[in-house]
Amino acid sequence: MEKNKYKQIVDKVSPKEDKLYNAIIAFLIGGLMGIIGQFLIEFYSYKFGIPTKEATVCMIVTLIFFSCLFTSLGFFDKLVSFAKCGLIIPITGFAHATQSAALEYKKEGLVTGIGANMLKLSGAVVIFGVVSAYVFSLIRMLLGVI
Repeated sequence: MEKNKYKQIVDKVSPKEDKLYNAIIAFLIGGLMGIIGQFLIEFYSYKFGIPTKEATVCMIVTLIFFSCLFTSLGFFDKLVSFAKCGLIIPITGFAHATQSAALEYKKEGLVTGIGANMLKLSGAVVIFGVVSAYVFSLIRMLLGVI
Protein backbone atom coordinates (compact mmCIF):
# COMPACT_ATOMS: atom_id res chain seq x y z
CA MET A 1 0.00 0.00 0.00
CA GLU A 2 1.27 3.47 -0.83
CA LYS A 3 2.24 5.80 1.99
CA ASN A 4 -0.17 8.51 0.84
CA LYS A 5 -3.12 6.14 0.61
CA TYR A 6 -2.33 4.68 4.03
CA LYS A 7 -2.07 8.19 5.52
CA GLN A 8 -5.47 9.10 4.04
CA ILE A 9 -7.06 6.01 5.60
CA VAL A 10 -5.47 6.73 8.98
CA ASP A 11 -6.55 10.39 8.86
CA LYS A 12 -10.08 9.33 7.98
CA VAL A 13 -10.54 7.00 10.96
CA SER A 14 -8.45 8.90 13.55
CA PRO A 15 -10.47 10.93 16.02
CA LYS A 16 -10.11 14.67 15.54
CA GLU A 17 -8.59 16.59 18.41
CA ASP A 18 -9.98 19.95 19.51
CA LYS A 19 -6.69 21.76 20.11
CA LEU A 20 -8.27 24.99 21.35
CA TYR A 21 -10.34 23.13 23.94
CA ASN A 22 -7.29 21.14 25.07
CA ALA A 23 -5.22 24.33 25.35
CA ILE A 24 -7.89 26.06 27.42
CA ILE A 25 -8.27 23.05 29.75
CA ALA A 26 -4.48 22.72 30.14
CA PHE A 27 -4.22 26.46 30.86
CA LEU A 28 -6.98 26.36 33.46
CA ILE A 29 -5.73 23.19 35.17
CA GLY A 30 -2.13 24.47 35.10
CA GLY A 31 -3.35 27.72 36.65
CA LEU A 32 -5.27 25.77 39.26
CA MET A 33 -2.08 23.84 40.04
CA GLY A 34 -0.31 27.17 40.50
CA ILE A 35 -3.05 28.37 42.86
CA ILE A 36 -2.87 25.12 44.84
CA GLY A 37 0.90 25.43 45.03
CA GLN A 38 0.72 29.02 46.26
CA PHE A 39 -1.97 28.07 48.77
CA LEU A 40 0.28 25.30 50.11
CA ILE A 41 3.21 27.72 50.41
CA GLU A 42 1.07 30.21 52.32
CA PHE A 43 -0.39 27.43 54.48
CA TYR A 44 3.01 26.02 55.43
CA SER A 45 4.42 29.50 56.06
CA TYR A 46 1.51 30.58 58.23
CA LYS A 47 0.73 27.31 60.03
CA PHE A 48 4.30 26.26 60.82
CA GLY A 49 5.95 29.68 60.81
CA ILE A 50 8.66 28.69 58.35
CA PRO A 51 10.24 30.97 55.73
CA THR A 52 8.82 30.94 52.20
CA LYS A 53 11.88 29.17 50.82
CA GLU A 54 11.35 26.17 53.09
CA ALA A 55 7.57 26.30 52.55
CA THR A 56 8.22 26.01 48.81
CA VAL A 57 10.10 22.77 49.38
CA CYS A 58 7.22 21.48 51.50
CA MET A 59 4.77 22.40 48.71
CA ILE A 60 6.80 20.48 46.14
CA VAL A 61 7.02 17.44 48.40
CA THR A 62 3.24 17.61 48.97
CA LEU A 63 2.48 17.76 45.24
CA ILE A 64 4.86 14.88 44.55
CA PHE A 65 3.30 12.82 47.35
CA PHE A 66 -0.25 13.29 46.08
CA SER A 67 0.78 12.65 42.49
CA CYS A 68 2.40 9.35 43.50
CA LEU A 69 -0.54 8.45 45.73
CA PHE A 70 -3.09 9.14 42.99
CA THR A 71 -0.97 7.19 40.50
CA SER A 72 -0.81 4.24 42.89
CA LEU A 73 -4.57 4.38 43.44
CA GLY A 74 -5.05 4.31 39.67
CA PHE A 75 -6.92 7.50 38.91
CA PHE A 76 -4.14 9.97 38.06
CA ASP A 77 -4.17 8.69 34.45
CA LYS A 78 -7.84 9.66 34.17
CA LEU A 79 -7.05 13.12 35.51
CA VAL A 80 -4.20 13.49 33.02
CA SER A 81 -6.34 12.38 30.09
CA PHE A 82 -8.72 15.22 30.96
CA ALA A 83 -6.22 17.91 32.04
CA LYS A 84 -3.53 17.14 29.42
CA CYS A 85 -0.39 19.24 29.96
CA GLY A 86 -1.96 21.05 32.90
CA LEU A 87 -0.91 18.09 35.05
CA ILE A 88 1.91 16.57 33.03
CA ILE A 89 4.17 19.61 32.70
CA PRO A 90 4.49 20.47 36.42
CA ILE A 91 6.41 18.35 38.91
CA THR A 92 3.34 16.14 39.23
CA GLY A 93 3.99 14.75 35.74
CA PHE A 94 7.55 13.80 36.64
CA ALA A 95 6.38 12.06 39.81
CA HIS A 96 3.63 10.28 37.87
CA ALA A 97 6.07 8.98 35.26
CA THR A 98 8.47 7.70 37.90
CA GLN A 99 5.74 6.09 40.01
CA SER A 100 4.12 4.46 36.96
CA ALA A 101 7.38 2.80 35.97
CA ALA A 102 8.00 1.66 39.54
CA LEU A 103 4.54 0.10 39.73
CA GLU A 104 4.93 -1.56 36.34
CA TYR A 105 8.21 -3.28 37.19
CA LYS A 106 7.67 -4.09 40.90
CA LYS A 107 7.05 -7.78 40.10
CA GLU A 108 10.64 -8.13 38.87
CA GLY A 109 12.07 -7.25 42.29
CA LEU A 110 13.57 -4.26 44.02
CA VAL A 111 16.89 -4.08 42.19
CA THR A 112 16.25 -5.53 38.74
CA GLY A 113 12.66 -4.30 38.58
CA ILE A 114 12.06 -1.05 40.41
CA GLY A 115 15.68 0.08 40.72
CA ALA A 116 16.60 -0.60 37.12
CA ASN A 117 13.42 0.72 35.52
CA MET A 118 12.02 3.43 37.78
CA LEU A 119 13.64 6.29 35.87
CA LYS A 120 13.04 4.71 32.48
CA LEU A 121 10.48 7.35 31.49
CA SER A 122 11.75 10.29 33.50
CA GLY A 123 15.49 9.59 33.40
CA ALA A 124 15.99 11.82 30.37
CA VAL A 125 14.53 14.74 32.33
CA VAL A 126 17.02 14.13 35.14
CA ILE A 127 19.98 13.86 32.78
CA PHE A 128 19.12 16.92 30.71
CA GLY A 129 18.26 18.89 33.85
CA VAL A 130 21.63 18.15 35.43
CA VAL A 131 23.55 18.83 32.21
CA SER A 132 21.60 22.07 31.59
CA ALA A 133 22.23 23.28 35.13
CA TYR A 134 25.94 22.57 34.73
CA VAL A 135 26.20 24.32 31.35
CA PHE A 136 24.24 27.40 32.44
CA SER A 137 26.15 27.73 35.70
CA LEU A 138 29.42 27.43 33.76
CA ILE A 139 28.27 30.18 31.38
CA ARG A 140 27.28 32.40 34.30
CA MET A 141 30.64 31.79 35.96
CA LEU A 142 32.56 32.61 32.77
CA LEU A 143 30.54 35.80 32.25
CA GLY A 144 31.18 36.81 35.86
CA VAL A 145 27.51 36.98 36.78
CA ILE A 146 27.86 34.88 39.92
